[in-house]
Amino acid sequence: MFATAAAAVLISMLLALIRAVRGPTVYDRILAVNAFGTLTVILIAVHGYLDGRPEFLDLALVYALINFIGTIAVTKYVSLSHLGLPTKDDDGGDI
Repeated sequence: MFATAAAAVLISMLLALIRAVRGPTVYDRILAVNAFGTLTVILIAVHGYLDGRPEFLDLALVYALINFIGTIAVTKYVSLSHLGLPTKDDDGGDI
């Protein structure tokens, strides 16, 4: 049963990866990468259960924290840097 769950998580990870590559906006891509990270945490936990190694849950928690902090950092960078695109406040003049 858990092997089937692991297979379903791998398929979901593939779908999230496709959305990360084909996402129409940068925010869709960020959300897809975050979902991929969350599914990775689930896969680590299921793998730890299948192997009978409960210390994998600690690794999954650490990976979840890194995923959360990374998502927040990338989102703040994208929202504050505008990725080099002109904004409404730009007057079009050279610096």
